[in-house]
Amino acid sequence: MRLPEAKEKFIQAWGTLATHWGISRTMAQVHALLLISPTSLSAEDVMEQLTISRGNANMNLRALIDWGLVSKELKSGERKEFFSAEKDVWKIFKQIAKERKKREIEPIGSILEELKTIEGDKANADIKAFTNTIQDFQKFFSKTNKAIDTVIQADENWFFSTLIKLLK
Repeated sequence: MRLPEAKEKFIQAWGTLATHWGISRTMAQVHALLLISPTSLSAEDVMEQLTISRGNANMNLRALIDWGLVSKELKSGERKEFFSAEKDVWKIFKQIAKERKKREIEPIGSILEELKTIEGDKANADIKAFTNTIQDFQKFFSKTNKAIDTVIQADENWFFSTLIKLLK
């Protein structure tokens, strides 16, 4: 397989994988392009290589910056902005976990906290069932939150050695 074909295959595969994380295919393709690029790229480079519009390139580059996966660089003598992606896979994984926690786990935790203060007769079967379900979900999300925090704070060797022990 030649390099252009391999790059295209990686970009497409990363785009497909990311849709399972709740990230748009184009955002992931921009990320993949920056991951495999040896130098930082301008928005125009991204547009050209992925054949996407300027607006689409800019919107997805900003989103990747918001996620903490891409950084903006300024080059002396250039008016354009250039973008590069973090290349360390472990750092990428931890950053994605951190952002997903912030965007998904924490909001549902707040809602569950609010829902546990339901008013009414606690002996009522409907209220009791609702309250028990909310408490179960709170316990689950609390443990999930702690697990994600552990992963975010862990170093790569500890994580993989622990994972291997769990799989045995």
